[in-house]
Amino acid sequence: MIYFETKRLVFRDWNEQDLSEFRIMNKDTRVMKYFTKTLTEEETDRFYNIIQDEFRNYGYGLYAVETKHNNNFIGFIGFHWANFNSEFTPCIEIGWRLKYETWGNGFATEGANACLKYGFDALGFNKIYSFTSKINLPSENVMKKVGMVKVMEFEHPNIIEGNPLRRHVLYSIGSSSCANY
Repeated sequence: MIYFETKRLVFRDWNEQDLSEFRIMNKDTRVMKYFTKTLTEEETDRFYNIIQDEFRNYGYGLYAVETKHNNNFIGFIGFHWANFNSEFTPCIEIGWRLKYETWGNGFATEGANACLKYGFDALGFNKIYSFTSKINLPSENVMKKVGMVKVMEFEHPNIIEGNPLRRHVLYSIGSSSCANY
């Protein structure tokens, strides 16, 4: 099923062919630079199953994204039900992970804008959050470009003390303040 499209991207359900490319993407150290580690095939498969469960349970999730010009799977952009132990959770998080070779083309910003519009207009969300490690300036820049506002910094409880990825930034946007789409 196709959920929505932009000028260059299609946001759709995942299919079996995506899984092999998703496994490769999650093993790429460049893609996973701001995560605690790359993922094994088994870990990617578990993550894929979580994505499928969220679609079944919530009616939304991390959408498979492909480019219109060649119909190639390039990663995901979409929503996740974040429920780790923190003062702002549980919450709806917008996130993205794209193949390294697609970086620098504005796909994350274009896709995040489209997702925010879909989340507010079609899904009825009131507030959407995004967070990443403080050193992940590319993702933080996407958050800013789509109109999200920095709320705070926090120590991610699922990352061990001393890890440079533990310190995170938290951004949010409400339905009434989303004018970028």
